[in-house]
Amino acid sequence: MVIGSDQETTTLVTVYTTPTCPDCHALKAWLDREGIRVDERDLTDPVIMDEALERYGVRVAPITVIGDWFTYGTFTKQKPEIEAALRERA
Repeated sequence: MVIGSDQETTTLVTVYTTPTCPDCHALKAWLDREGIRVDERDLTDPVIMDEALERYGVRVAPITVIGDWFTYGTFTKQKPEIEAALRERA
């Protein structure tokens, strides 16, 4: 599911992750397979963790952000939510 007709119009997804999070790895791999650009933010950095808590009220991994929309939780929970959010923005 590539969103947009070329890289300039492809939706950018921000993903807050930790290095040891299996759901983070699964989410990033799926987004990569779908050709979706990802801006990865490392929650092990205290500044990034504080940013996530302030903006989204959580500091768990993964947190996925598309524009002003976000979700968090397991990859299995997030995948259909992300697909729907990307379709809405296509």
